[in-house]
Amino acid sequence: KAKELIRDPDIRMVLLDEINIALRYDYLDVAEVVAFLRDEKPEMTHVVLTGRNAKPELIELADLVTEMTLVKHPFRSGIKAQAGVEF
Repeated sequence: KAKELIRDPDIRMVLLDEINIALRYDYLDVAEVVAFLRDEKPEMTHVVLTGRNAKPELIELADLVTEMTLVKHPFRSGIKAQAGVEF
């Protein structure tokens, strides 16, 4: 489904939330993902990949790489994980 959305000429941005986790645990083949993004992604389509521990191959291919750092979190005040926020 993600490949179909990325190929769609009417869609300019696709967010693959937590795909880096799926790649980390080998649920997806990083070589296949890299090859698709390199060879088949339309030039003007933006694909956002999220999740920790991005594979070096994806970092090399990316135009922009951002690393987030925790500054403040409700958990530190005793608030438990919230559906839709932490999971």
